[in-house]
Amino acid sequence: MTTTQEEIVSIEELLECGAHFGHRKYRWNPKMKRFIFKEKDGIYIIDLAKTVQQIRKAIEIIQETVSRRKSILFVGTKKQAKTIIRECAEACDEFYICERWLGGTLTNLATIRQSVKTLERLEKRIASKGSGFTKNEMTLMSKDRTKLDRNLSGIRAMKKLPGLLIVVDPNREHIAVAEANKLGIPIMALVDTDSDPDLIDHVIPCNDDALKSIRLILYALQEALITKKNEIRSITSKDDLREEEHLEESPLEKIEEKWEEGLNSSEREDS
Repeated sequence: MTTTQEEIVSIEELLECGAHFGHRKYRWNPKMKRFIFKEKDGIYIIDLAKTVQQIRKAIEIIQETVSRRKSILFVGTKKQAKTIIRECAEACDEFYICERWLGGTLTNLATIRQSVKTLERLEKRIASKGSGFTKNEMTLMSKDRTKLDRNLSGIRAMKKLPGLLIVVDPNREHIAVAEANKLGIPIMALVDTDSDPDLIDHVIPCNDDALKSIRLILYALQEALITKKNEIRSITSKDDLREEEHLEESPLEKIEEKWEEGLNSSEREDS
């Protein structure tokens, strides 16, 4: 599906959000040179024309991932990204990690699933209102549940590896990036001038420290994801409806066939 221009953020919107501001000259990664427009007052300015181009490509990748019925994992634990990551993932009905990346989340998913089961057991015990447990034990269980829920709430239902990671600041989320690369899971990331783009499959060059910049780009990706899911649901619903109509017609067709057979046999007898 080709993305329309209305679905892509404009250069003007990116400018207003400060998405063009990179890091200071001494903090840059030379590999980001191809995404840099110029240097001004010791700060690198990101080429927003390339940012728009990369967002367009990113939307196509997301649509392709959704079409293949693959899940998407949003990752962003820095202060500026936490709330937006959770909002976008929940709006899209996808998985997210916004508090802390637990080592082995991807490479040792079985252990993570065990932690989820532990969380579920704790919730059942607490829901039983302390039956058979002392007050101190209940307090300790509540603390454990809070800790586990904080780290696992966004991936509780993730039983299989995702088909794509969307990451804010791959420098900060370097463990997530390393695990995804090890398993061959594609990575899409909001990448600033201090990051290594070679570790990312789909780079969106931008200011990954500005709240408005992160929100604008993630909301654009969110909109594309939701639109594609709705499109697939619509097609599936139509197919289901056609199948139901076919099932409803089938018995009538059999009755008509039997009736015609009866007529034919009676005509043969008359003759």
